[in-house]
Amino acid sequence: MSKKVVIVGGVAGGASAAARLRRLDEQAEIIMLERDGYISFANCGLPYYIGGAIQDRNRLLVQTPESMRARFNIDVRIHSEVTLVDTVNKKVTVNSQERGTYEESFDTLILPPGAKAIKPPIPGINSARIFTLRNITDTDAIKAITDKKEMQNAVVIGAGFIGVEMAENLMDKGLRVSLVEAAPQILAPFDSEMAAIIEKELIQNGVQLTTGDGVKAFEDSDNAINVILASGTVLTADFVVLAIGVAPDTSFLKDSGIALGPKGHIVENERMQTSIPDVYAVG
Repeated sequence: MSKKVVIVGGVAGGASAAARLRRLDEQAEIIMLERDGYISFANCGLPYYIGGAIQDRNRLLVQTPESMRARFNIDVRIHSEVTLVDTVNKKVTVNSQERGTYEESFDTLILPPGAKAIKPPIPGINSARIFTLRNITDTDAIKAITDKKEMQNAVVIGAGFIGVEMAENLMDKGLRVSLVEAAPQILAPFDSEMAAIIEKELIQNGVQLTTGDGVKAFEDSDNAINVILASGTVLTADFVVLAIGVAPDTSFLKDSGIALGPKGHIVENERMQTSIPDVYAVG
């Protein structure tokens, strides 16, 4: 009797696990549940599509649901969000755009749920002029607004890899860009000497760089948004890209019995096994 494997999430972890499982077992029933419309894409290319270095959107897509089905015989269900995991009865609850809410049983469960952009409880954080960049849907939204001719000023909050790449690509789009980092330097993993070189390069290319100053509040005004910093400085922009980091996207596991770490990450051993038998995590 073939096993039934349910994978919660696509992209790097889920799509790779599905393809590898099929190569190991031609008979297994493999179901991939992805809440978004895209199951496998090149994350690192997203800012560069916005900036125009990558012009063909299709180049971002590594696999499509159709290609995964045809090549690997995997039941790919997009716009299907898992809202509950029942590890006792070995089933998940799925909220599907196409099928409505239903339950799906499993023999083995693989969890690559990924991460979500951090949005701290700063006043004004839910403004429609504030964007995050995690997936293709986010990319399309930012690309659409940057393509508008009336857009001239952008503020990027957070100077990690995504923030610096966004600043670079928004400059390439012809926008005036302010990059704000609460820490004393950009790119925290880098030595200060290395970060200083990159900071100089950003400034020489026209980026208005602010370090050691966090965001106190956001305020919408007529056709703009004001970014109020802790120092009292106010930056006015047409839109904001928030790139201050990510957190594990595991809230749907809170009643599953699966052990989570203090920051919400899934606890696993060296074999990627969680605290529950037949449940694995990857990512």
